[in-house]
Amino acid sequence: MLVTTTPSIEGKRITRYCGVISGEAIMGANLFKDLFAGIRDLVGGRSATYERELQRAREIALKELQERAADLGANAVVGVDLDYEVLGEKNGMLMVSASGTAVVVE
Repeated sequence: MLVTTTPSIEGKRITRYCGVISGEAIMGANLFKDLFAGIRDLVGGRSATYERELQRAREIALKELQERAADLGANAVVGVDLDYEVLGEKNGMLMVSASGTAVVVE
């Protein structure tokens, strides 16, 4: 399935719009990840643990988006937008949402 942030796909003609769809992933951060990320923040550098969690959440949200498009009979998603938020007590959870328009292209 083609997934793009652009409103169209070069060389392809959209023949049917199936609707606006979304996919979400909410990931909780555990105590040990928070502890090690806090230490990393103190000494500088990147937090590989949080980067992996962010990547995992993004992949889940995009996969869910594609599954919802397929359920509508689409073979592509255009205009994809990714949003990132922190939620919960003490911002202990990460949410990634992906939205776009499910379409059929030739």
